[in-house]
Amino acid sequence: MSFGLELPFDHLRRRRIYLMRHGEADYFDETTGRRRPDPRIVPLTANGRNEAAEMSSLLREATFDRAICSGLPRTRQTAEIVLEPRTLDLEIIGDLEEIRGGTLEQRESMDNADYAYTMFQAHEPGAAWALGEKFADFEARILPAFHDILSARDWGTLLLVLHGAVNRCILNSLLGTGLKGYGFFEQDSCCLNVIDLDVDPNTMTTERVVFRGINIVPKNQARADKPYVSVERLALGQTDGVK
Repeated sequence: MSFGLELPFDHLRRRRIYLMRHGEADYFDETTGRRRPDPRIVPLTANGRNEAAEMSSLLREATFDRAICSGLPRTRQTAEIVLEPRTLDLEIIGDLEEIRGGTLEQRESMDNADYAYTMFQAHEPGAAWALGEKFADFEARILPAFHDILSARDWGTLLLVLHGAVNRCILNSLLGTGLKGYGFFEQDSCCLNVIDLDVDPNTMTTERVVFRGINIVPKNQARADKPYVSVERLALGQTDGVK
């Protein structure tokens, strides 16, 4: 296992992160149309499993030194499908779980606009996701876990299968925009972000970041059938797989 690609022009080494969001998840009860009470335990839909299989095909030539997910069923299921037929162990880091909303009743009481566009207010004092976890507390949970991964010397290529808000936190941290930029990034179901990091092997500091791809999906990259972003679809009571 190599610690990244040794670059020809300086002493830095290039590492690559394949950062994914999980496939479409079963957030809504088909009988009642209501959100499920505990989004932590929802599995992938049949469409979500198909999305993961398509991403597995797209990544068939990629090699991974490590593979990590949050441990919630939707990330575990997505990662297991994407990794096939590889035998690489899938690691779980619980601190990388999705941002936590309020109770079902609290979430259903929200104005749709407030629900759909909360990400754009993430930087405001006291801002919270869906009347639940504050964005500042969420960032304080995610970033130390992510930085621990970055400090490890046992990978050159890394697969991370996480969540929409978690990915936004990581992307904005690398970009230097912090909470201010949460609304800037769409993360469709089972999307892929490809990020190269040029790292000083002596200090383990990242000196350069290159975003090779953001919100890549295996099919319909033009998003012709998706005028709404994923959080708008959730506010409308729709899955990621519909308009």
